Amino acid sequence: MPVLHTTLGAYEASQLGLILPHEHIFVDLRTLETEGHGQASAEQVVRVMAPRLLEARSAGVSALVECTPQGVGRRVDLVLAASQAAGFPVVVATGVYREPWVPAWAREAPEEILQGWMAGELETGIGQTGVRAGFIKLSAGDDGLTPVEEKILRAAGQAGAQTGAAIGSHTIRGRVVLRQLDILASLGFDPARFISIHAQAEADFALNLEVARRGAWVEYDGIGWGDDDDMYIRRILQMLEAGFGAQVLLSMDRGWFDPAQPGGENVKPFTYLSEVFLPKLRAAGVDEPTLRSLTIDNPFRAFSR
Repeated sequence: MPVLHTTLGAYEASQLGLILPHEHIFVDLRTLETEGHGQASAEQVVRVMAPRLLEARSAGVSALVECTPQGVGRRVDLVLAASQAAGFPVVVATGVYREPWVPAWAREAPEEILQGWMAGELETGIGQTGVRAGFIKLSAGDDGLTPVEEKILRAAGQAGAQTGAAIGSHTIRGRVVLRQLDILASLGFDPARFISIHAQAEADFALNLEVARRGAWVEYDGIGWGDDDDMYIRRILQMLEAGFGAQVLLSMDRGWFDPAQPGGENVKPFTYLSEVFLPKLRAAGVDEPTLRSLTIDNPFRAFSR
C-alpha cells in the first residue's frame, strides 16, 4: 500500500487530508561560502516555525512537503525539531540544487555515487536523523542543464527508478522541463513520477500543457505571493478543461526560517491556500470533488510510494 514518508513516520492516504506539496521550513539562499550559511539552533527554528505548523493544522492542513535540497541550507535536523514540537508531519527531500549552489562534494562525485547517496536517503534515512527522504528535489537553470546538473539529474532518475520516489525540479522554463523529461525517459524513469515545480513561471501555457501530455505533474506553487490569484485560477481552469486535473498540484512556496534575517523571522504563514484561495476556486465554479482531488488526492499520489 502506498505511504507518504514523513518526519513522523509513514502515513497512508486514509490518515491524511489536505497536503501542501511545496513549502519550506528552513532555507538559506546565500552562496555556500557565506559565513554562517545554513546555521541556526533548533530552539530558534522551533520558536519561529512550530507555531506556523500549528496554524496550518488549524486551517485544515494535515501535512506539508519541505522542498529544500542540498545546496540551499537543507537541515533535516531542524525541520525534524519543528515537526516534532508541533506534532505535524513533514516530507523532506534528498537531492541537490542547481549551480552555483551545488556543493563541492556533489560537483566532484561520480554519477553512481550520487545515485547511491540519494537511494540511501530514500530507503534508509538522512544522516543521524532517522528520517527517510520522501522524494528527490533538483533544479535547472533557465538556459538549460549544465553538465553538472545533468549528471545530478541522471543520478536522480536512476535513484528514483530504483526506489519509486518522485522527482521534483525547480525549473522555470518549460522547454528545459521537456529536456529533463527526455533524459529521464532514456533512463527508464516514469514521467508520471516527475513534478514540474513553479510551472506558473512559464509564460507560455502551451508548455504547461505539453508537460502534462508527457504524463508529468504540473505544480502551481506561488499562490499568495502577489496579486495574481486570477492568473492561477485561469490556469487551473484551463488545465481542468484540458482533462489534466489529475496532474495538477497547488501550493504556496511559503515559510520559512531564513538564517540571513535577524532571528530568521521572514515568515509567511501556510494558511493562504485554505483560507483565501480555495474559496476563490469555489466561486469560480470548481466543485468539491475536484477541490478534494487537487488538494488531497493529487499530492498524496504525487509523493507517496
